[in-house]
Order: sequence, then C-alpha cells, then structure tokens
Amino acid sequence: MFSGSIIRLAKVNKSYGKGESALHVLHDVDLHVEEGEFVSITGSSGSGKSTLLNVIGMLDDYDSGEYWLGDRLVRNLPERVAARYRNEFIGFVFQSFNLLHFKTAVENVALPLYYQGVPRRARTARAREHLARMGLERRGNHLPTQLSGGERQRVAVARALITEPRLILADEPTGALDTRNSYQLMELFETVNAEGVTIVVVTHEADIAERTHRRVRLQDGKVVEGDVASV
Repeated sequence: MFSGSIIRLAKVNKSYGKGESALHVLHDVDLHVEEGEFVSITGSSGSGKSTLLNVIGMLDDYDSGEYWLGDRLVRNLPERVAARYRNEFIGFVFQSFNLLHFKTAVENVALPLYYQGVPRRARTARAREHLARMGLERRGNHLPTQLSGGERQRVAVARALITEPRLILADEPTGALDTRNSYQLMELFETVNAEGVTIVVVTHEADIAERTHRRVRLQDGKVVEGDVASV
C-alpha cells in the first residue's frame, strides 16, 4: 500500500525525435501527488498535458529525471513489467472511451480481469456489479454503438475501477460529453475519490478543473502553477 506521495516526478524531461529537429515536450517537470488527492492538469493545446499523463501512466518513457510511482522508480521498464504495474495500480479513462466496439458493455468492463487471469464467471459477475454502480445494470448486454456518449464513458469508468486501482488517470474524459454528462461524470469521480482513490484528470475546461482539489497548469511543457511547492 502506498503512503504519502503516490506520484513523484523530479526534473522529468521528454522529447520526441533527435538532434536539431527534436521536439522538447516536457521541461524539468516537478510534480507530487499525494495519495487520495483529486488533481487536474490544465494548459493550452500543445502544453504537454497528455504527454505528462502518458509518462505517469507508463504509456510512454521519459528521457531524464526521475518518476516514482509509490516506492517504485519507473524508468526504462520492459513492456511486460510496465503492463503488469498498469494493470495492478492504474485505471485509465480516455476522451474517446477506448471501448471495443464488438464487445458488450459487460465484456468491455471485464476485460482487465481477463488479463489478470480471473475466471470468466467471476469477472462477468464483477463487471455487472460495477455497471450497476454506474446505473447501467440494464445496459450490460448492449454494444458501445447502442449506448449514448455518457453511458459509454460510464462503461469506461467501470472498466477503470474493476481492478480496484489506487490511481485513476483520465485524459480529457469530458471532451466528448455535453455539460450535463460532464458534470455527472465529475460527480462520479468525486464519489470514487472520497473512497480513497487518487484521481488525476487532464482537461482544458476551466469548470471541470475547478471541481478538483488542486490544479496544476502546464505552459510550454513546464509546470507554472500548482507544482510541488504548493502541495
């Protein structure tokens, strides 16, 4: 179990490409997130928000500095190891939902448990429980194309929660939703956070960021507000 900081980045840099054409996306990023926090990462398009979230989620490596997830130094991990850590500790929610269109809501939610080796009957039962928590107990056998945008995002949240992660990473989770569904999603996140799950949300929407406990703002790949000194 983590204690204290669940996320610690110190002087993290990330570039794409090499030589004079390299694009330096993250510049000496320092960031601490305490266990149980609800944090938003904001900034204009191209400020490095999604890249930072990808580094935190071990979807992308970084060039220099240090990134600690709890007591683990995350650096140059083999994909197999990174995948195990992601599946064990982190739940992801994306703007585009990332649901498999040929699988039902129940099957999409149960998918992370398949990779954990949970038997089919058990993972299906747990998936239905999580859908019921999202108010979707009657939509479990529907395909994503048969669901509204708000319902698809709630399916995605159920999928993120089914492994009981300690950390939820959400990349523009309200970007494809209207105002009503966006606020409902944030209320859901608030409930999950109150249960002890740490949540980090990337958003460009000020009203969404205002609903988190702390805002971190990036500008040109640098933390300009809400850095470690304010934690």
